[in-house]
Amino acid sequence: MTEVKVWIHWNGNYGACCDDLLGCIATAATLEGIKKEFAEALEFHLEGMREDGDVIPDVFDRKYELKFELTDLALIHYAGEMVNRSALSKFTGISKTLLDHYFIGNSVPRPQQVERIKNGIRAIAAQLSALCL
Repeated sequence: MTEVKVWIHWNGNYGACCDDLLGCIATAATLEGIKKEFAEALEFHLEGMREDGDVIPDVFDRKYELKFELTDLALIHYAGEMVNRSALSKFTGISKTLLDHYFIGNSVPRPQQVERIKNGIRAIAAQLSALCL
């Protein structure tokens, strides 16, 4: 089975697109919603291409599985829904106020800040995982 990478973005709402089929997009308010909406949009898009006689990329001529990947901003937004910002502030050294701005999309973090946030999420996950032994 072929994997088709679908990018999930955040810009006040989740959005998804796929490099293998430009022009097919979807939006939704939740992470689970965007996965469902994109899968439906993709099928609708491919159906329209078949009806119009358009050339369909080879990857869609065989069985495929959608592999969703979050961009940095989508990951940060989703993490903000799941992780207490005070805890993340403690693990990253980034102020809670600045994290709030990142999570709601008022500010875009620099690449170094993104890495600090990712490392903080990993550290929190590792500590929680250690408790479940």
